Amino acid sequence: MRLSLTARCNLACPYCLPDGREPADLLSLSQRLQVVSAAVELGVSSLRLTGGEPLLHPELEALVEAAQPLRQHGLREIALTSNGTLLTAARAEALREAGLDRITLSLDGADGPSVARMAGLPDAAAGERALAAVLAAIDHARNAGFEPATGQLKLNAVIQRGINDGQLLPLARLAREQGLELRLIEYMDVGNRNGWRPDAVVPAAEMVHRISSHWPLEPLGRDAGGTASRWRYGDGAGAVALVASVSEPFCGDCNRLRVTADGIAYTCLFANPERGLDLKPWLQPGTPPRELEAALRQLWQARTDRYSEERTALPGTHAAPHAEMAYLGG
Repeated sequence: MRLSLTARCNLACPYCLPDGREPADLLSLSQRLQVVSAAVELGVSSLRLTGGEPLLHPELEALVEAAQPLRQHGLREIALTSNGTLLTAARAEALREAGLDRITLSLDGADGPSVARMAGLPDAAAGERALAAVLAAIDHARNAGFEPATGQLKLNAVIQRGINDGQLLPLARLAREQGLELRLIEYMDVGNRNGWRPDAVVPAAEMVHRISSHWPLEPLGRDAGGTASRWRYGDGAGAVALVASVSEPFCGDCNRLRVTADGIAYTCLFANPERGLDLKPWLQPGTPPRELEAALRQLWQARTDRYSEERTALPGTHAAPHAEMAYLGG
């Protein structure tokens, strides 16, 4: 399950486009725990905390700590996706002490101009500062005990043709030097404000070919229910993962439930904003937990999401209304 803590972000990446506004009725810490507990009772074993930028939320560490007892009921891991610019040494240590298992940091360029372009920053100097902050965050996370070698610390990068696809090799080089797995994500048409076009997508197969021409890659495959196909470097310098939602859809075995900061549950990243289920009626004092579990079970059993498979088969599909990524939680 991906649980968004906030729609706010300190960056303005063009593929996400947060508008800086929070939903009106945010869930409380106790309500978030109710949602996670119900999901775990239904078999959810992995919780990923997202945003917006989740480090902007003052209760992040408290939520991680409060969720620890759910490990006795089947919760195996708690992970965080962040842009990294706010991850100080103190926050990294606090998150580790609270019980966070993994951190994935988003970085879409390996130089100042590219970072500025992809993060919606005003100039290259601002991009350099953001890049320096993310590189420092990598050190902070590693020093706090998040080990790249065991997958506890990874990098995400969205690749967009004509915008930052020239950063593919520099990002791969940076990740290799840092000992990090690099997760390369095809540019997706999440939301309706990012100007998505099919010709702006760099297919996963092309990214593999371009990297492999410099550092040969060997396929590791994709786990059932996973979003990424993994490749290892032939020289043993780590791995690359490709999220090919556009060119190689995986709707058939997708198992991601998404809950927004204001408690709306969605079963697809490309969801129509009107098709979410508001969980707040089941989060009121005195409501039996089994009722929330039943609502979530019914939502999941009724899902028919095949958007990524239908995108190419049905022309015009991508023009349908979608919830924005900053709201859904990526």
